[in-house]
Amino acid sequence: MRTLKCGAARAAVAMTGALGGGLASAWGADGATNVVVLEKMEVVGESESQALVQEPFLPDVTGERIFSGKRTTVIDLDAFPKVQANNYRQALALTPGLLFSEETTPLVSLGYRGIGEPHRSQFLQVLRDGVPIHADPFGYPEAYFTPPLDVVDRIEFVRGGGALMYGPQPAGVLNYVTHQPRQDREFSGRSQHVFGSDGLYSTYNAVDGTVGRLGYLAYFNHREADGFRTANSDYRLDGGHFKLVLDANRDSRWMLGLDAYEENHGEPGGLSFGTGANDVNYLADRNQASRNNDRFALRRYVPSVEYQLNADDNTSLGVRSWGGYYDRYSRRQRGGGFGVRPNGAVATTNDIERQEFFTLGVEPRVRHDWEAWSGQHTLTAGVQYYHVDSPRTDRRGATADATTGVLFRDMQREVHYGTLFAENRFTFGRLAITPGFRLENVSQDLALDNFDPVTGASTGSRSKAKLDTEPLVGIGLAFDVQPRIQAYGNVSQGYRTTVFTESLIPTPGAVLDQDLDPMTSWTYEIGFRGNPRPWLAWDTSLFLVDLDNKFGGTVTAGGLTSLRSVGRTVNQGWDAAVQFDVIGALDEWRETDHAETLGAFHLYANATLLDAEIRGGASDGLSPQYAPDYLVRAGVIYQWHSRVKLAFLGTFVAEHFATDDENPTRLIPAYMTWDLTLEWQVVPQRFRLMAGLNNVFDEDYFARIRSDGIDPAYGRNFYAGAALEF
Repeated sequence: MRTLKCGAARAAVAMTGALGGGLASAWGADGATNVVVLEKMEVVGESESQALVQEPFLPDVTGERIFSGKRTTVIDLDAFPKVQANNYRQALALTPGLLFSEETTPLVSLGYRGIGEPHRSQFLQVLRDGVPIHADPFGYPEAYFTPPLDVVDRIEFVRGGGALMYGPQPAGVLNYVTHQPRQDREFSGRSQHVFGSDGLYSTYNAVDGTVGRLGYLAYFNHREADGFRTANSDYRLDGGHFKLVLDANRDSRWMLGLDAYEENHGEPGGLSFGTGANDVNYLADRNQASRNNDRFALRRYVPSVEYQLNADDNTSLGVRSWGGYYDRYSRRQRGGGFGVRPNGAVATTNDIERQEFFTLGVEPRVRHDWEAWSGQHTLTAGVQYYHVDSPRTDRRGATADATTGVLFRDMQREVHYGTLFAENRFTFGRLAITPGFRLENVSQDLALDNFDPVTGASTGSRSKAKLDTEPLVGIGLAFDVQPRIQAYGNVSQGYRTTVFTESLIPTPGAVLDQDLDPMTSWTYEIGFRGNPRPWLAWDTSLFLVDLDNKFGGTVTAGGLTSLRSVGRTVNQGWDAAVQFDVIGALDEWRETDHAETLGAFHLYANATLLDAEIRGGASDGLSPQYAPDYLVRAGVIYQWHSRVKLAFLGTFVAEHFATDDENPTRLIPAYMTWDLTLEWQVVPQRFRLMAGLNNVFDEDYFARIRSDGIDPAYGRNFYAGAALEF
């Protein structure tokens, strides 16, 4: 692996980087193409000891993956001061399009271009080092776990249909790429401690190194806080990871990983603008709680094994296998409503839900480079098999805070998934064409037993088995306009399987014979990106997402409950991002070298302008949920010799609705927030300080509404801490 370090004079490169392998050609004065053969380079990941800001776009080809002709983004957390408490408002500062649905709990919800509800990033594929981290990507695609950002080297984001080769979800794929063991030492370590508002304490401790042929990395992360709500908003999480890498510098290598994570938190409930006796009014006190007994807990243990082989200069193989256990538990008081406290007789009972997931997956991928027609082409292909056993039980507790009760629902769920995929990048001079194909097969087998929640007597059973087979196609084009400037386009299909609660509604009196087709999508995108100078980079595109067969909630007619079809949505718009280093530009213009003494001063701005509409059905002509007309991020980042990083980061979001029917009680007003963060390496590679003021101007806003009411966002808060490295 070959890496390059960035000095202060290259701070623009630190922010903007260079484009990938598709921008590696140069042009002579006569306009003819002069092919420049570059050293072959594969970046697997940085070590804990490195802080190298990477290129903002994924290369055309890396490992067994092709990104040519796709809209991609590298979210590199080294570009700004270290993000604390997994604050995604800051982590996504340089990334247009992704909507962070902020909430009271420590869980993460992300949406994209108005494609479905952001809740638990359910319309995105979410991976850690290529391993899915949803509870079940098909039957229950909710990501309750995300790795601590301290261990993340970068987040790779392949947008929309361009993610066809990595799974079915129509919004794209987020892949958290974590640090690799350092190879220049046998032992190194880091201990970080951060304190902040409302009892926040966060610590991250890691050791890594390489001894002979064996590299290792281990970390432990703990975070806790009382939360800013007046009751029941506390949380505590503990996570650890152990990684072994054998023969990291050889043509074949093994990587073994083990993830462990436990988290529990209170759910203080939603608010409203109601004025009834039991209404919890947002305007009276946005920090108050409406639920004092609702709790959530998660346990996740996942081992993984990966084998990489460079068979020769033209062929490589990667095989990844994983499995594990996921346990989701919640207890929630019955009664109440939207921003209304539980009251009366129902306040004495609760529902206790437990879902377990026993998973196993394997995915081999192969890459082969071949020559023909005066060009070099690349073929990648692979298969994936995935299986999950997922029992679910629901119990009725006799008190508001009961931890056990009478079983009233017992559900057994099983998924078998198999897919094969292939794509080939053909190059013809400056032009690259990449067609792709994926065949999806998802088998679900569900069995449900219902019981009376008081007596425990059986009230009936039902079962369903279904198989969805979906052939999907896509094509990407990339054209090198000139060195480090590229035009690209992509047309791809995507789809989302029916989740467990759509395949079989777990409610007595539900329609039994609904045979629903999966949600399908076509994504069209054409863009233009580049960094022609070290101090300037941009990426802009026009897009259209045609999403059909979307479901949202249930309807009841004639005593029977069935799923509600939202119909078809068409989301179209414009994405743009630009980053500019003022000092670097002045140095080139005036032929000076001020960056060596002054550092780099980056201005950045990015925006998504979105026009989204539901076509057909009961909501014809209305806006789909979580589809703001604009999402803008802008700010400044100052960096001095990698010693000091100071950032002032702004986020601006237009008003939008949390449901697909433009219900005025589900309106999220426009909001604007600013964050100020600082990181100072007092002793380089030994001791650093960090501090931040989030929501600097104490904006009063909310970004998320659920069935229980408004989830207020955090007001002004601060943190400060230090890290020791050795």
